[in-house]
Amino acid sequence: MNYISTRGRAPVLSFEEAMMTGLARDGGLYVPQEIPRLSEPEIAALAGLSYEEAAFRVMRPFLGDTFTDEAFRDIIARAYGGFGHAARAPLVQIGANHFLLELFHGPTLAFKDFAMQLIGQLFRAALSRRGERLTIIGATSGDTGSAAIEAFRGLEGVDVFILFPRGRVSEVQRRQMTTPSEPNVHAIALDSDFDACQARVKDLFNDLAFRDEVRLAGVNSINWARVLAQVVYYFTSAVSLGAPHRPVSFTVPTGNFGDIFAGYIARRMGLPVERLVVATNQNDILHRALSTGRYEVQGVTPTISPSMDIQVSSNFERALFDAYGRDGAAVTQLMDELKSTGGFEISQGVIDRLRDTFVSGRASEEETRTTIARTAAETGEVLCPHSAVGVHVAGAHLGPVPMITLATAHPGKFPDAVEAATGQRPALPLRMADIFDRPERVTDLPDDLDALRQFIRERITN
Repeated sequence: MNYISTRGRAPVLSFEEAMMTGLARDGGLYVPQEIPRLSEPEIAALAGLSYEEAAFRVMRPFLGDTFTDEAFRDIIARAYGGFGHAARAPLVQIGANHFLLELFHGPTLAFKDFAMQLIGQLFRAALSRRGERLTIIGATSGDTGSAAIEAFRGLEGVDVFILFPRGRVSEVQRRQMTTPSEPNVHAIALDSDFDACQARVKDLFNDLAFRDEVRLAGVNSINWARVLAQVVYYFTSAVSLGAPHRPVSFTVPTGNFGDIFAGYIARRMGLPVERLVVATNQNDILHRALSTGRYEVQGVTPTISPSMDIQVSSNFERALFDAYGRDGAAVTQLMDELKSTGGFEISQGVIDRLRDTFVSGRASEEETRTTIARTAAETGEVLCPHSAVGVHVAGAHLGPVPMITLATAHPGKFPDAVEAATGQRPALPLRMADIFDRPERVTDLPDDLDALRQFIRERITN
């Protein structure tokens, strides 16, 4: 199994090489050269399996000879052993043919744990075998950072630097990043928004001399292994509702397009997905792009669903790459235009192909609050604001085909928003009950690339 860049000018890599590299050297994102397909009997055989065994069967075709079957099974077992629910990703019915996929039972209470716990174990195994060390850098709008820190804290051979926008994450999200005491992790509050944090990460990767100097690796959803890990729960949830013998649909609250792109990969692998519904908050660049055919940055507005406060959705590039017939030159032109002018037009044929797979909707702040309140009153299920965005948008697409809405975070991570909507303050699990008492360790930096480079140089372990 080989991996190619969406911009067509980077070396073809193996799974391990693509995972350790993160962003391609031409600025593109790695994708599989071919998407393996599972047969109907293979999909049906996932029914009743443990999450770990299903994960092995879904992901194994993408790995090539990077790990033996025994080693990969061990990696998966260690990745998900700390989850707080035996099913890992349980389904809860919240309405007629409407189901909530709870993805918040991992150690940091967000869907990012499914990918980050796995990638942490993959990196651990690869670094041990190669006898190397790495500098991991990531940008977060809230959940990726804490999941990455949890996965890599204390890991020998790895230094971790996480950038987050100062004042634009919830207090719980911030403290999950700033309270770990291990010396190999560094939380950086950048004086800007998430898009700037993400841009600085890409700038560091595109500085090839610095990248090689500190052996840079990325764990944002630019890393293919992150997307691959998220493919699994599309299969497990769909099979539990009757796939492959009947179709299902998914609604995904998303800002960076990585989680819903995983659903697209599941569809390409043979899962009978009828609709993939993109749910955005008022930072609705994806909804606008799919509705109008123009992808245009308009600035980020802070919301009660901060993990979706994004305008430059990195993984949309992967969808464009396929929709443009895997034409790396065409994608490069679009990305150059985005960088220089802040937007680009999607050709009619391409937007039609995207609409064959994706539909979209948006939720205002008031609609998000109303959905939290109504769902709690009618079902007893308490939603985080991001999950509420998904449930609201899903409402316009319900029908005879089962709809699965992804619940991406525990409501206790956003207690102020949930309490304002329901009058009840959601509690955190007992293992996190003292998070407000732990000392914080964080560095404030300006949105300055030179300052960031210098900070990393001074703190990496040689």
